[in-house]
Amino acid sequence: MAIGKLWGRLGKWPRIIIIALACGGLVLLGRLFFGTPKPEVELAAEKLWTPGGIPITNTMLAAWLTILVVGLVSFFATRKMKLIPGGLQNVMEMAVEGLGNFVDSVAGKENGRKFFPILATIFFFVLFNAWLSLFPGFMSIGFWHTNTEGHEVLVPLLRGANTDINVPLALALVSFVFVEYWGIRAQGFTHYMKKFVNFGKLAGAVTCIFRGKIKSGFGMIFNGIIDAFVGLVEGVSELIRIVSFTFRLFGNMMAGEILVISMIFLLPWVVALPFYGLELFVGFIQALIFLGLSLVFVSMAVTPHGEHEEGHKEHK
Repeated sequence: MAIGKLWGRLGKWPRIIIIALACGGLVLLGRLFFGTPKPEVELAAEKLWTPGGIPITNTMLAAWLTILVVGLVSFFATRKMKLIPGGLQNVMEMAVEGLGNFVDSVAGKENGRKFFPILATIFFFVLFNAWLSLFPGFMSIGFWHTNTEGHEVLVPLLRGANTDINVPLALALVSFVFVEYWGIRAQGFTHYMKKFVNFGKLAGAVTCIFRGKIKSGFGMIFNGIIDAFVGLVEGVSELIRIVSFTFRLFGNMMAGEILVISMIFLLPWVVALPFYGLELFVGFIQALIFLGLSLVFVSMAVTPHGEHEEGHKEHK
């Protein structure tokens, strides 16, 4: 009776999800009973077709599906705009307004409005990639083939785009170019590049030595070397961001996919449902982290280097 009352209180979509998970559990139990091959996870995205020599992978299909879904959600949310929003329009307005306030609180209102379109696009793309991969059909609908070792493996038709390292790498490169573009635009190319190539004091020290001011020249050399080294470290740190962005998103999403597949196979039916909730949360957190770090880096890039030093002195 208690289960019946609980089932009656659930909404339409929770019932559909639970039924889909239960059916998936039955299928996996049947495969396990009849000794069919166990699911395997490949780090590299599986190729589906190669039209014209161009490989089409299952993660590419998933990314295209994400773009389509985001476009459709945006279209239906704004198709009949109302002064008092309701339904999908209300949800999207809350999400966009929340993101906008978050960006403005870090970058300021003027810069926040400039940065928001790119940052929000990255956020929703990462988020929908993560959430869509939890729908029934991802990693379970596909075709079987024999690999080079003679084992039968399932090649899924759809696989979470975030689990293909090329997608996080592409997003990291977009974030990197976005940060550098706004840094150069805000400060000018010459002034911005001084952060990475700072040989002014070192050149001044050499000039002093050649002019006969040996004592002052050698005194400036040490500071010049430090400035040059700091600039080198700044340049390396900018490039390392690409690596950290890529592997943070890829590692978390890949681990989540393996966890969900393992739990569905080992604990079918609705027992695996809490792990879906965990992955919903992880997908949101990863999208927010990607947005937040990009926002912090671009805010630092548009701030002149002298202001950083003044703020540091005031803090002391």
